[in-house]
Amino acid sequence: MTATATATAARPVAIVTGASAGIGREFCEQLARRGYDLIAVARNADRLSALAAEIAARHGAAVEVFPADLVRDDDVSRLVARIAAEPRLALLVNNAGFGTLGTLAKTAPEPQEAMLRLHTLAPMRLSQAAARAFLPRHAGAIVNVSSVASFLFSAGNVNYCATKAYLTTFSEGLAAELRRSGIQVQALCPGFTRSEFHQRANMPVNDLPSAMWQSAEDVVRASLTTLDRRGPVICVPGLGYRLLVALVRLTPRSVLGRLAAAGQRRLGRLDPSSTGL
Repeated sequence: MTATATATAARPVAIVTGASAGIGREFCEQLARRGYDLIAVARNADRLSALAAEIAARHGAAVEVFPADLVRDDDVSRLVARIAAEPRLALLVNNAGFGTLGTLAKTAPEPQEAMLRLHTLAPMRLSQAAARAFLPRHAGAIVNVSSVASFLFSAGNVNYCATKAYLTTFSEGLAAELRRSGIQVQALCPGFTRSEFHQRANMPVNDLPSAMWQSAEDVVRASLTTLDRRGPVICVPGLGYRLLVALVRLTPRSVLGRLAAAGQRRLGRLDPSSTGL
């Protein structure tokens, strides 16, 4: 582990997973601008080091580089221990995640198992550690980066929707447990956000209208503003996506199932491995 700049006792600390790109990187930027020191977690140590140097230069924040693969239990345990050892911890952002493309029956099991570990087990363990650290202080916040997909189910990425649904429901339940503790819990549920996410998953999204896209900057700003206002547990950035979620919640599951089947037919045209399923 390395650090840049000098930590100051008066500055709160935020831990951000998946910090090297996209929404995670933007959380680091905006939190450093707000006066936080950071523990930046991701697999790529070189990218983390570059991020740390940039943020230290722009904002004067101390950034601890914490390379870890949160699919691995040992790496999660290392981060749990780091959470317990940080007296200035004020915010945990569980952002690390990835997507896949392809039907469950015809994709390799390893990426699917990794997704379950990264989207459910890791944030559960890290949230538990953070809650234990926050309780004696009656303060602190946990942001679990979920998705609008958590309100849906879809052909071609069944575990993505399912794991994000867990993360949203988990956040609601944890918030209920901690309601009188002074600790905030948020499920951040963005829609399509400009980042490396879709390219890494080889998802064909070029034909989506520009109105469906959000910037990582706007998504993170909505999350932090909601925390500032002690707003609702579920934060859906963007009026259009809030209306979509409201509509989905009113739509019978049988109708959503027919839409998912139509999506599967489209997937069959895009992904030869899915044909016939």
